[in-house]
Amino acid sequence: MITQELTDTELLAHLGKIHKDEMTMFVMAEGSFRGAFFNGTRLVNQMRAQHNLGILETLVLGQAMLCAALLIPTMKGREHLTFRYDTNGPAAGFSVEADSTGYVRGFLLQDKIPIEKPLESWDLSPFLGDGTLTISRIGEGMKAPQVGTVEIMYKNIAKDLAWYFAQSEQVHTAFNTSIQFDEKGRVIGAGGMFLQHVPGAGGKSSISAQTENSGAEDKKETEEDLIRRAENAFRAMPSIGKWFADGGDMEDVIYGLFREFKPTAVLSRDVIFDCPCSAQSFAEHIKHLPKAELADIIANDPDPIEVVCHCCGSKYKIKKEMLK
Repeated sequence: MITQELTDTELLAHLGKIHKDEMTMFVMAEGSFRGAFFNGTRLVNQMRAQHNLGILETLVLGQAMLCAALLIPTMKGREHLTFRYDTNGPAAGFSVEADSTGYVRGFLLQDKIPIEKPLESWDLSPFLGDGTLTISRIGEGMKAPQVGTVEIMYKNIAKDLAWYFAQSEQVHTAFNTSIQFDEKGRVIGAGGMFLQHVPGAGGKSSISAQTENSGAEDKKETEEDLIRRAENAFRAMPSIGKWFADGGDMEDVIYGLFREFKPTAVLSRDVIFDCPCSAQSFAEHIKHLPKAELADIIANDPDPIEVVCHCCGSKYKIKKEMLK
């Protein structure tokens, strides 16, 4: 990837004052839930610079990127995932990727989202129409990806992703993403949280009292009560974008918001906007075109050939001698 440098000195000064981008993974309620809290302020700013996005485009693709990052804790071993949103609304949708090594990348299906009037709120539903949400996973050694698709239900990226897990994997899952802009339209805070119930992973008692001889019905009621309490705590979360913009700490939210569930942070890791593309990789792709098509490109296209990576916006000049 050709990294676009951030040049706004005021923005850079602000980024230097707040906590670094980092994802903290945690468990709580004796293992009944797993979660992740992510400061992605620099990630969203890098994404915006790579694709040269406006405010609305930054909001859509930024939320998609944050969600993709929050899917990394759901990966098993070496895995690569694609999160795609296809809608008949003005935004058209997006395709973003996340890798277990810790990078995310992606692009909007509509580079410039058409708007008829200035934005009146941060509600994206007018731009996200009916359509489908698809997640494709491919792990090490797999010959074909595992693909799941659901209809868009809420026209809200985070809620629709939670809906996917409820329908496709039958597990209670919640996502919350937020991007904070300043008065000049700069991203000064961005992040997200993921929380998922792990059926059967908790101990005999997490919140409610439960005896050794309680029946299956009592256990079910206790589990439902536990899920309801966790959902209520999750909904009480402050604006994540504003929290990070103001220099808030991740552990203050995790241990404050979920204190009754006795959370424990188990791992912190970096997640960045990055792309493994290069001039050489694009040259190899072109060289594998049908011989007649490749010969036509070498004979008639300008030298060097300019190619653009959809996933990160990098522009490469491929010299024809690299194709021979």
